[in-house]
Amino acid sequence: MSRNIVISGGGTGIGLAAAQAFAADGDRVLLLGRRAEVLEKAGVPGALTYAADLSDTAQVRGVAGFVARELGTVDVLVHSAGGTGQLEPPASGDDPLDAVAHAWTVNFRLNLLTAALLTEALKDRLAEPGGRVLFVSSIAAYRGSGSGAYAAAKAGLHPYAHDLARELGPRGITVNVVAPGYIEDTEFFGAAIDPARRARLVADTENGRAGTPGDVAGTLHWLASPGAGHVTSQIVQVNGGAERGR
Repeated sequence: MSRNIVISGGGTGIGLAAAQAFAADGDRVLLLGRRAEVLEKAGVPGALTYAADLSDTAQVRGVAGFVARELGTVDVLVHSAGGTGQLEPPASGDDPLDAVAHAWTVNFRLNLLTAALLTEALKDRLAEPGGRVLFVSSIAAYRGSGSGAYAAAKAGLHPYAHDLARELGPRGITVNVVAPGYIEDTEFFGAAIDPARRARLVADTENGRAGTPGDVAGTLHWLASPGAGHVTSQIVQVNGGAERGR
């Protein structure tokens, strides 16, 4: 039976790989992202697209209205939108504190606020029982990310997911987090990653290879399946053993 799948950040990388996996099952997929041209070029069979800034409450209301009209019920909600602000304008001025404030605000807006706003806007449309909410976090939530802003924002998804699982569990809805390690072929790392850094990241794994968007998409796809119906409030790490534990 076909399901309705909503994926933020669905035009590239992990989100796109997840969209392709669900579409291959015959599910109806809605791709969300800020760049309409990227969504339109994604090429996911039968997918709907809607361009919006998910950190803007008015635009999120627009998404909710579109979902109500076109889908009605949401069976699976995947939050893959995020990043460190590569598409954002730089901080203005030379004051270092202003730069810190800018970096932390941007990272929390892109990685945490977007997920919270979209979830709250669509929460009442989740299928019950059987609905799934899935967040894409990062190994950075455990290890840090240099400046700390991105890592802190991703780590913030974890307690939100636990609270949401507790709230939605009585409705038969599960909530889980997938935390990838180094994943090639994504905009986050990019093709121009320093070869020495890439070698270090691969060396951290136990299986000696970089991850792929398909590795993460496969985990998301399983968590959305009936077979994972008793799995909730979990953080599943997909990193080749580079980081262990919860």
